Amino acid sequence: MTEPVTTLNASREARAGGFSGYLALLLMLAFLGYGIWSLVGVIEGGDNAAATDFMGLIGSLFLFFLLSAGFYMIQPNQGVAITLFGAYKGTDRNEGLRWVWPWMGKAKISLRANNLISEKIKVNDLRGNPIEMAAQVVWRVTDTAQALFDVDDYKAFVLAQIEAAVRTIGARYPYDDFTHQEVTLRGNHDQVGAELRAELMARLAVAGITVDECGFTHLAYAQEIAGAMLRRQQAEAVVAARKTLVEGAVGMVEMALEMLSAKNVVELDDERRAAMVSNLMVVLCGERDTQPVVNTGTLYS
Repeated sequence: MTEPVTTLNASREARAGGFSGYLALLLMLAFLGYGIWSLVGVIEGGDNAAATDFMGLIGSLFLFFLLSAGFYMIQPNQGVAITLFGAYKGTDRNEGLRWVWPWMGKAKISLRANNLISEKIKVNDLRGNPIEMAAQVVWRVTDTAQALFDVDDYKAFVLAQIEAAVRTIGARYPYDDFTHQEVTLRGNHDQVGAELRAELMARLAVAGITVDECGFTHLAYAQEIAGAMLRRQQAEAVVAARKTLVEGAVGMVEMALEMLSAKNVVELDDERRAAMVSNLMVVLCGERDTQPVVNTGTLYS
């Protein structure tokens, strides 16, 4: 399994100190009302308007626009990474209307589960046979700081690491094994899928991403060898069936000879015993119905 990539300056998520946006909204409305009241005083006073009205109007408008620039909205399963002049200050995960100082940067990131089906890629399995593979992966962000600041584009990073992990797992096992003595891609879905998930989690840990589940959606021989491998599978299946049939026929012949001898039905010399074995094997292993031949003479003619 691939070792997780670590860096000395790896980011770690911290909780940000955002404020409730509803309190800021009330303050903004209050400053707006005070600004309107000051504006009325300036208009009514004309040239004789008090300096406090001018100052109140300017101050209330300034605070109104200052507060309005700090609002942001957080939906369920969403986070906002907050920075101050490029320095990461924390992540706000509280849902609803939120507010921070306008000079602080805000970057939204989804914490929801993402379902991704990779493109079909060609991989050489353990025996060097070219096969086609595609995987389905359910992933989500668990550490917003790592996802935003430790990799350039975390979604593109996920795509690249899925392809790399599929290639690694595909090259680790053979596609199939007719002797059923090895772990194979086609015959051990659960085990191989678990190893794929472990491989992906190790690769994506640097980006603060976890994998909930994964598996193969496409697994087949490449087109250039698919026909040859199909004929090989058919041939091996026929050989296996023949082997089972012959083993059963030999047991039946052996049982027939033992019962004939035990009950003294007939005594056969070695030559006639061999002929009887041959006839029984033909009857039991033949693919066509046998045509009986009635012997009206003696056993030896």
